[in-house]
Amino acid sequence: MSKIIASAAIRGAHKIAKQAEDILARAIKEKGQDCPVEFPNTGYHIPIIYSMTGRGVEKLSDFQEVMDEVRDLLPPPVDDDLWVPYLGHTLDAGMATLFSEEIIEACKYLIGPNPVDDIWLGAADDVILRERGIQFVDGTAPGFAAIVGAAPDVDTAVTIARKLQERCLYVFMSAHNNGTTFAEQLVEGGVQLGWETRLVPFGREITSAIYSLGFASRAALSFGGVQAGDFRRNLLYNKNRIFAFVLALGEVTDEWYATAAGAINYGFPTIADSDIPEILPTGVCTYEHVVSRIPHEQIVEKAIEVRGLKIKITEIPIPVSVSPAFEGERIRKEDMQSEFGGQRTPAFEWLRMRDISDVEDGTVEVIGPDIDSLEEGGKLPLGIIVEAAGRKMQEDFEPVLERQIHTFLNEAQGIWHMGQRDINWVRISKDAAKAGFKLEHIGKLLHAKYHDEYSSIVDKVQVKIYTDEKQVVALRQQAQAVYAERDARLAGMQDEDVETFYSCLLCQSFAPNHVCVVSPERPGLCGAYSWLDCRAAYEITPSGPNQPISKGNCVEPTVGQWDRVNAFVVQASGGNIERMSQYSMIVDPMTSCGCFECIAAVLPSTGGIMIVNREFADMTPCGMKFSTLAGTVGGGQQTPGFIGHSKHYINSKKFIATEGGIQRIVWMPKMLKEEVKDAFAKRAEELGLGGKDFLSKIADESNATTEEEVLEFITKNEHPVTALQPMF
Repeated sequence: MSKIIASAAIRGAHKIAKQAEDILARAIKEKGQDCPVEFPNTGYHIPIIYSMTGRGVEKLSDFQEVMDEVRDLLPPPVDDDLWVPYLGHTLDAGMATLFSEEIIEACKYLIGPNPVDDIWLGAADDVILRERGIQFVDGTAPGFAAIVGAAPDVDTAVTIARKLQERCLYVFMSAHNNGTTFAEQLVEGGVQLGWETRLVPFGREITSAIYSLGFASRAALSFGGVQAGDFRRNLLYNKNRIFAFVLALGEVTDEWYATAAGAINYGFPTIADSDIPEILPTGVCTYEHVVSRIPHEQIVEKAIEVRGLKIKITEIPIPVSVSPAFEGERIRKEDMQSEFGGQRTPAFEWLRMRDISDVEDGTVEVIGPDIDSLEEGGKLPLGIIVEAAGRKMQEDFEPVLERQIHTFLNEAQGIWHMGQRDINWVRISKDAAKAGFKLEHIGKLLHAKYHDEYSSIVDKVQVKIYTDEKQVVALRQQAQAVYAERDARLAGMQDEDVETFYSCLLCQSFAPNHVCVVSPERPGLCGAYSWLDCRAAYEITPSGPNQPISKGNCVEPTVGQWDRVNAFVVQASGGNIERMSQYSMIVDPMTSCGCFECIAAVLPSTGGIMIVNREFADMTPCGMKFSTLAGTVGGGQQTPGFIGHSKHYINSKKFIATEGGIQRIVWMPKMLKEEVKDAFAKRAEELGLGGKDFLSKIADESNATTEEEVLEFITKNEHPVTALQPMF
């Protein structure tokens, strides 16, 4: 390997370690050595240190032991003339650098400057990790590019970012080059930043690069089943599963070399635009470790090649780019060329099955005026009817495929879609209109995506787009009748009506013991799969994660256990879970992976339970935040007294039916109350609990933040739980 890189990386490691010593000493002086320390709303302590050493940092004094480890890892400074034929010293210096950078960034949260400032986002919280990390599991995001420095100009920065987005990669941004940052260049170029667009600015300094590598470490802990302290498995998981690389843009400093050495430990190579020494393959990264002097117009393709990424891009004949990376793009009013629906004009979208002879594949009709008839900011009604045909197509597939309209339209750059059915809302940006985007391109996009994603069941697709208001209103009435029929089918279904439940094993890649059993009255805990969805998904992909489970004989009717369901759970969990109850959170409760929308937990002194949703970041009455609860409940564990579940399940007749259902709920955040209030009030009325009056008897963060305060609140308000028997 290059002697220059080794000496520079080791020098940089010593510099960053000294920064860590200094800021830690200052933090202890100002805050005291017992001051708690964390990256806010994360449940993995300080993640790189935790994942590599198993040491859970909880207070500032814990960092002193880490600094001892940093000193042990640091090789002595070496002269540029000293050459060794291996990476060992450099890799040690790199890991010491990452530990030091975590200390620096964690101390910044305590004594400043705060890592979260203006466009800079700092550490990703656990809500983001769960939402975004799953994309690295299911392949939606093949990897990430950690960009340090800045491009030579704004246009080059925008071009590089767009190329990475088109390949569905996340872009994590850190450090500056002579005071200029890549993120600020994108802002100047009118590009939207944030997790939604996969363009994530972590910080101006090189030390903020640890948020990228920390995300990778947390992915291994959360999704890879890697245990804290098992550094070898963590690094191998990242090399083999998280396809990331570093793009170094601009002058490479000693500190950059040191951080890049840390990334090489993970199997993440560095590709640079500057003239720096290269490191050819030596066995840590898949191919080269450091590649330099790559022209900007070639740097994305070269990085993908060096990392060994396999990218699938479907060419779609529309004038804007298409990629999942554009799903989070927002189009504000001042950037909008035209809009449709959103309570501003009548709108709907409807996918229906047709006989194969009635569909002419690829036909797109626009009935009514197009966007070129509108002035800037104009509005039109919009009816989108997708007619799909295929030998394996079924009516049950219609709602599953229909929901993909939202995803597919949002993947087009400059197109924004929200809602579904008859509450859809579409905006087209000025830039998209300038590029030549018209309504027919919506049809072409949908046609291409349905064939690309659902070719196993869809043989033909044609799209009709209506903008004449009378026609839209008339056709919307037909669609609404179909929506009502669909809802009635599921609403009227009970678990007793079917002989087959369905599994969802999608999350076993990160929670190997977890088995989600979906029934008509208990949807998947992520909220994304109903029983009908699972049945359709199985028909679409018979070898997929949604498998039919014959119920067999009921062995425990009170808690909801069947012999064949239990047998499936034993087999699918690798023998780790013997029994699973469909209706109890106390007796053999269902396992939780980590993708749950909510967590229910017993509050023993109240005789009831609290429910907290993922979006609620504050402390809960059980003494744990959502992130801490998730670490306790998730990972495929069976934890009596705790369950992960969807929001929709709260209003099910089978919601913890063994323990008494919704009358056990004594605390929920206000935001969750508001979200479920209408269906909840209806369910409470059915049970004779008083509808909305019962909801007012449930405490929230405005009137109770501890278990004692919850007990006082429900006693004062005569909550029905006070008359029930204890849960245990």
